[in-house]
Amino acid sequence: MKKILSALLVGFVGLSADDRLLEIMHLYQKQGLEVVGQKLDSYLADKSFWAEELQNKDTDFGYYQNKQFLFVADKSKPSLEFYEIDNNMLKKINSSKALVGSKKGDKTLEGDLATPIGVYRITQKLERLDQYYGVLAFVTNYPNLYDTLKKRTGHGIWVHGMPLNGDRNELNTKGCIAIENPLLSSYDKVLKGEKAFLITYEDKFFPSTKEELSMVLSSLFQWKEAWARGDFERYMRFYNPNFTRYDGMKFNAFKEYKKRVFAKNEKKNIAFSSISVIPYPNSQNKRLFYVVFDQDYKAYQQNKLSYSSNSQKELYVEIDNNQVSIIMEK
Repeated sequence: MKKILSALLVGFVGLSADDRLLEIMHLYQKQGLEVVGQKLDSYLADKSFWAEELQNKDTDFGYYQNKQFLFVADKSKPSLEFYEIDNNMLKKINSSKALVGSKKGDKTLEGDLATPIGVYRITQKLERLDQYYGVLAFVTNYPNLYDTLKKRTGHGIWVHGMPLNGDRNELNTKGCIAIENPLLSSYDKVLKGEKAFLITYEDKFFPSTKEELSMVLSSLFQWKEAWARGDFERYMRFYNPNFTRYDGMKFNAFKEYKKRVFAKNEKKNIAFSSISVIPYPNSQNKRLFYVVFDQDYKAYQQNKLSYSSNSQKELYVEIDNNQVSIIMEK
């Protein structure tokens, strides 16, 4: 968030850093911190701010507010690349051939021998496995929310090594991604338990553009603004008619549920941090993005705290006809 605040004070929509700082100081003196926060949020909801913020960044694989590590697997080669992302600048650490599942396209069923296509989190490291899996394995969160709501089954999709006894004649895995043990060990030393994502695609990867990321990020803060202000109609316009919540709730039921929540007229304080926006490969070639961030949410009635949560929020959004809409949420 410090990086975002710094960017807000460096030239935005025609204002110099000094002019903007002066404007914020006057707001603080006259109306206090709450109004200053609203002003900063209005900057973040402006697409031109993000266009400037992303101008000199590496954005092919998305936007990452915090330092991250990224695996990128191409099923068609097959290959696995490993990157470090710091201040949204990409550094390729290494790349290599890999083994993947024999089935092309999406993974849809348990045991279908397909490596899934999409964006996944590395959730843990496993060691002291059967020697067949090599020195270690990085566990992914397949099936993720997108897979689950698409009713895809299966589990245990790992990035793992080769058999320690050297006895591997198969040219494919059952759906995992396998690379040579020394390389996998070197990645483990770089990661040191840090967070990492895995992007998997087939045939062609469609990188995210700065225009797309600016649209998604500004829409994210416009959605937050509508939510915080209790503007129900505007809030719901950010949702795709084909929206599905994590528990299977569809758009119409979700709308009625949110209508009841908004009717409470609670005052809300909502803060987003650690934002990542990642292009989501898919067999339909839709422009989908996985958006994940930490959310601090507080609601008040009659100046008393009525609800509080601090959690990780996940959105899957689609860009269609230059409009950003939420298709899935958790």
